Amino acid sequence: MSTSAVLDIVCLCAAWCGTCREYQVTFEALQGAAPMHRYRWIDIEDEAALVGDIDVETFPTLVLACGGQVLFAGPVLPRLNDAQRLVSVHAAQAEAVLAGQGHWPSAASLGLAPDQAEAVEALARAL
Repeated sequence: MSTSAVLDIVCLCAAWCGTCREYQVTFEALQGAAPMHRYRWIDIEDEAALVGDIDVETFPTLVLACGGQVLFAGPVLPRLNDAQRLVSVHAAQAEAVLAGQGHWPSAASLGLAPDQAEAVEALARAL
């Protein structure tokens, strides 16, 4: 029996960022292609309290989480196929964990500095 994992897919962006504006179309297409997940477009300046101590160095940055567990956090290119593949891979990973056949990635495996891993985890729990 397959467990359907619902991911929280968050785009951290800034209104002044041209690449973010370009990515918004891709993000909306991703949402249309995989509507079973929850999507959130977060302007880091407008929602600074929610973003907390996350230091976004490259825009746009995606965060994928499931049940407060971070699966991915990093910059992305504005290409729909790449975003769909990213979501597909991490949804399968979450489904395996929920079915008792895997484990959540460690904070160290995300490739983030410890303080940034903690900040992204706090965001995932707040979603």
